[in-house]
Amino acid sequence: MRKLSLLGCVLGALWAFGPSFGQDKNPVVVMDTSYGKITIELFADKAPITAKNFLQYVDDKFYDGTIFHRVIADFMIQGGGMEPGLKEKKTRGTIKNESSNGLSNERGTIAMARLPQPDSASSQFFINVVHNKGLDRANAKDKVGYAVFGKVLDGMDVVDKIRRVDTSTQGDHGNVPMQDIIIRSVRRK
Repeated sequence: MRKLSLLGCVLGALWAFGPSFGQDKNPVVVMDTSYGKITIELFADKAPITAKNFLQYVDDKFYDGTIFHRVIADFMIQGGGMEPGLKEKKTRGTIKNESSNGLSNERGTIAMARLPQPDSASSQFFINVVHNKGLDRANAKDKVGYAVFGKVLDGMDVVDKIRRVDTSTQGDHGNVPMQDIIIRSVRRK
């Protein structure tokens, strides 16, 4: 009888906390690239719209076969929207810019790429390879900034290998790696 009472208390406590009990950890994804794997924690707690958007692209396997199409050695590496040959992939709609979330564009963080319009991010992202505080809302020239939504947990050595590749200008695109850097897959861990 006592065991049943204890079990009832445990089940009651779980019910009281609801379905989120034990699920408050931020999601983690593994990006498998032609240069190695990068493990990224997504800050769903601080950038819920952006993390949800990114995870939808992950779940749709959208990033599979895309490339890092823009690499600037002392700035960032950008990917998530182009296939080899700089063929742009069709994306879903744009999302609200969450650059006011208090997160900083520090080395190893991942942020959303966007057009000059504040709420124009869709699938493309970049990984900061240095501290880019000028991209933070508080310091941004456009007073908007770029929304950080995660950080690299493991694989900065891979990011550093990518940042050091030779680049060129191809058509209207600058800083394009001379050899394709393929994002083979991005999956939830």
